[in-house]
Amino acid sequence: MSLSFPFSAIVGQDEMKLAILAVAIDPGIGGVLVFGDRGTGKSTAVRALAALLPKMRAITGCRYGCDPDATGGVCEDCAALLASPKGKPASHLVPVPVVDLPLGATEDRVVGALDLERALSQGVKAFEPGLLARANRGFLYIDEVNLLEDHLVDLLIDVAASGENVVEREGLSVRHPARFVLVGSGNPEEGELRPQLLDRFGLSVEVKTPSDLASRVDVVRRRDAFERDPAGFTEQWKKEDERIRRRIVTARKRLADVSIPDSARERAAQLCMALGTDGLRGDLTVIRAARALAALEGDAVMGDAHLRKVAAPALRHRLRRNPLDDAGSTVRVERAVAELFGA
Repeated sequence: MSLSFPFSAIVGQDEMKLAILAVAIDPGIGGVLVFGDRGTGKSTAVRALAALLPKMRAITGCRYGCDPDATGGVCEDCAALLASPKGKPASHLVPVPVVDLPLGATEDRVVGALDLERALSQGVKAFEPGLLARANRGFLYIDEVNLLEDHLVDLLIDVAASGENVVEREGLSVRHPARFVLVGSGNPEEGELRPQLLDRFGLSVEVKTPSDLASRVDVVRRRDAFERDPAGFTEQWKKEDERIRRRIVTARKRLADVSIPDSARERAAQLCMALGTDGLRGDLTVIRAARALAALEGDAVMGDAHLRKVAAPALRHRLRRNPLDDAGSTVRVERAVAELFGA
């Protein structure tokens, strides 16, 4: 198995790393959209996530990785096992899936289809799970997400909203859980994302080519060291990655205990109103992301400092175009934050 570049060895790109850590702590925030120049570490950071995440417990033999402690959101087979008077089914620890969805993937490969080998050899109609099944309880990564074909975009929107994949074709009728965090990356110069899919991403971050000499040199030095000796370089950063993993585990346990004062909710609502965001998804995302950040930093109470840090990634992709204001969305969010919270 090829090694991923260590998450802790990524130079700069603090907003991107913070967004990835936030959704690792609270997947309910929604997905992460990473837009920016080519060669700025977008896909590197996502692939590093797989090695960083603590393992999860899954029911042994389940093709969808169902949670043995779940009270819902499991497949039909596991629902029967969990309801059995014999007690909990056997389980084991497995890596959290981080699944790639290629741009050229067929719909059958994504949602699953009839297992032709068993159909021809045994005459049995059996379901062959697709990428959505593999991504259940994990992350579904789409590189160049803005170039994804429309029929796959529609499919992803439906599944992301319901948390369930329904396949009705070739005499098959299958339902299985498909709860995953969408992670997409792309270059905005190559096309915009459809608004319906854009709205499914909880956080949106912008990455740029480093503008200072020291950072550029450091990036090249670390990448070269990794390519010459992947195992040695990974071992060198193992302790730092392990430290981040422990922070994620601790933050997940602490998340429910983080207090959210009414004043913080009012601040989030005032910010969204000032920016004119549609609906309440922006308000909810700001609160959830700020709470995850507070848990990560070990703070018992969520406050202005957390809201300020997550405001731009939570709201920049939710702004309507303003023909009277040619400032970019990031500038508009920063301006609103400064007016509300003070410079």
